[in-house]
Amino acid sequence: MRPFAGKSPRFGQRVFVASTAVVVGDVELGDDVSIWYGAVLRGDLKEIRIGPRTNIQDNAVIHVDEPDFPTLVAEDVTVGHSAILHGCRVERGALVGMHATVLNGAVIGEEAVVAAGALVPPGMVVPPRTLVAGVPATVRREGLAEELDHTRRGVRGYLELKGRYLAADDERELDDAADWAGYA
Repeated sequence: MRPFAGKSPRFGQRVFVASTAVVVGDVELGDDVSIWYGAVLRGDLKEIRIGPRTNIQDNAVIHVDEPDFPTLVAEDVTVGHSAILHGCRVERGALVGMHATVLNGAVIGEEAVVAAGALVPPGMVVPPRTLVAGVPATVRREGLAEELDHTRRGVRGYLELKGRYLAADDERELDDAADWAGYA
């Protein structure tokens, strides 16, 4: 974490920021946010706001653009591994899949799903509760009852995992947990 141009990151309560994540400048993290390993949040040119209970997974990049493109992420959002959010807005309960890219001025609607690897072009508005996929992204489906259940379970799962990391006394305890779970 580091300040930039007189602005420092601000954190709510029970926030987890992994040791290799980078958070710079005008960034505000709501309560219960988790920022995972290798993620970069660079609020150097405009602001970044991350709503409560949102998880920003490993190697995701969140950046902004002058003069009119902050990145605003609402509550209960999942940003998948290696996804890129650049000068966009993501509404409540949405999921941005692994390796997806969302560009300047795009809006991801409430509880929408951006498929893994999709490219949401500048200015695109993804309607609420729709699935977009492809390069460039196009609407593939509406309704999403099954996907919404999966997304909500994912948010709850990351909240639980964040809590386990915050409760860990040191890296040794985390290593022991990985051994026990068969991940080491």
